[in-house]
Amino acid sequence: MRLISAPASQAKGKLWEGTKDAATAFPQVRKPALYGIHDSTERDGTAYRAELAAFIDYPACAPEPVLAGELELPETWWKSLRTDLETIAATPTERVAVRRQWIDRALPQHAGIPTPVDIDWATAHSDCHFANLTTRGPTLLDFEGFGLAPVGYDPALLYVYSLRTPRTAARIRAEFPILDSPAGHTALLVVAAAAPVRIPRRPPRTHRTPTPPGEVRSTMNLRSHS
Repeated sequence: MRLISAPASQAKGKLWEGTKDAATAFPQVRKPALYGIHDSTERDGTAYRAELAAFIDYPACAPEPVLAGELELPETWWKSLRTDLETIAATPTERVAVRRQWIDRALPQHAGIPTPVDIDWATAHSDCHFANLTTRGPTLLDFEGFGLAPVGYDPALLYVYSLRTPRTAARIRAEFPILDSPAGHTALLVVAAAAPVRIPRRPPRTHRTPTPPGEVRSTMNLRSHS
C-alpha cells in the first residue's frame, strides 16, 4: 500500500494521479497491478490517497538509486527491461516528466553548453534506477512521475546511476545503443545536469526532512508497491 497526502486544493496533477494513469497507459508493462484507490479529506483540509497494489515478494536490485555493487543479471532480465522501456517510450502521453524550460536553464548552468535546438521526445518512466527494478523480471516500480522526456532518458538515467560500477554501466551501454546516438547524448547531458539534485553527495539521514508546504508527500510505501 502507498499513502500520499497534500493540501486538498493541490491533490491533483502528475504525481497525485501517476499510479492510476500508469495502470491504464501501460497494461503490458511488468509492474505491480493496481487493485484499488481510496481518497479521503480530513477536517484540517489535508487530502489523502491510499493505493493498493499487488504484493511483490522479490527484492529490488539495490537499496537506493546509486548502484554501489556490480550486478549479475541474466539475458532474459535485460531483454524484458528493453521491451518494457520500448513499450513505455512508444506510448503517447500528455504528461511531462522533464520540461524543455528546465533543460534550457540546466544545460548551460551545469554542463556549460547550449541547449540543442531540436530535442526528440518520448514517454519515460523518468525514475529508472536499480532501486526501482526487481531482481526477477524485472518488475518496474514507482511510476507516479512518468511522462515526456528526451528520447533515451530512462537508459541514460540507469547508466548515470550505475557509473560507480563499471561492469554494470558497460552492460547498460551495450544493451541500449540509443545512448551512443545524438538523441542519447542529449539524454545523457540532461541526466548529468540533474545529477547534483538527484544524486546525494553524502549518505542519507535516518530521519525524514519536513515536506515543503503544498508538496505532495508519500507517507507510506510498503512492499506491495515497491
